[in-house]
Amino acid sequence: MKKYLALKVDVDTLKGSNIGVPALVSLFKKYSVGATFLFSLGPDHTGRAIKRVFRKGFFAKVKRTSVMSHYGFPTLLYGTALPGPDIGRRCADVMRRTRDEGYEVGIHCWDHVRWQDGVANANASWTLDEMTRAQNRFCDIFKTPAKTHGAAGWQMNTHALRLTQSMGFDYCSDGRAIGVTGVPHYPVVNGEIISCPQLPTTLPTLDELIGLNGVNEHNVHQTLLAVSAKNAANSPPVKGFEKAPQVFTLHAELEGLAFLPVTEKLIQAWQADGYTLVSTDTIAAMLDRTTLPYFVATNAEIVGRSGTLLTQGKAFLPD
Repeated sequence: MKKYLALKVDVDTLKGSNIGVPALVSLFKKYSVGATFLFSLGPDHTGRAIKRVFRKGFFAKVKRTSVMSHYGFPTLLYGTALPGPDIGRRCADVMRRTRDEGYEVGIHCWDHVRWQDGVANANASWTLDEMTRAQNRFCDIFKTPAKTHGAAGWQMNTHALRLTQSMGFDYCSDGRAIGVTGVPHYPVVNGEIISCPQLPTTLPTLDELIGLNGVNEHNVHQTLLAVSAKNAANSPPVKGFEKAPQVFTLHAELEGLAFLPVTEKLIQAWQADGYTLVSTDTIAAMLDRTTLPYFVATNAEIVGRSGTLLTQGKAFLPD
């Protein structure tokens, strides 16, 4: 049985773009694996995330994942004590080299903190402006529109989901799946079917696992491997695949830096277990879109992460 697992890299910051992305590209080339890189294309305002101080679970996550050591002091001041550097302008060459090395590239957001903290309650005009800025910058860098979008912080609203259709994305990976039910699908909002397929992240991220239930940087790969094995054993079939493909989200600032050795262990173990590691567009190209199921788009909490995220909800059967 051929098992597919897509690697999706979210790039949030200037540091992640300049250092984490090239490190991951080098690692992926070493093992001949595919991946998708989703870039933050505007200002790095990471320091403004301090506004999340009152969000449930925020302090616990900061403490568990050693945010200061991973992101560095300057990054944590961007947008407050220090001006936010323009990632797209300063890292355009890195982004183009990533594409030229054969990796899919797409949109993460314009301003990571602004999107993650603002989109949930934003109106249609605000949402359109943010997504248009990101697409315009992507076109400036790559001379072609992006074909995929993966939302910052897995945060979306109804307007953003509608825009995944009208902006011409081939597919998106904006949300999460809880448990072993994660499958490519068409999302449904208030009975409205969104015709752009979603490939939800099906596996927990490393920073969601570390610091809970005895998991640390030395054994987190074993925990994640156990989850992926459980998913492979229990996930439903999807036309075009023997088992539903899995999606693992990495962050250039974590898996591309301090957790790079963990990432290598995961790649080695997954390949040894028979997984084919690919980009998300490889999965999207294999889908039979005429038979994709429909699932309600909802918001829910994820263990190890603060706030609520876009998630694959209950199955929806259209009339």
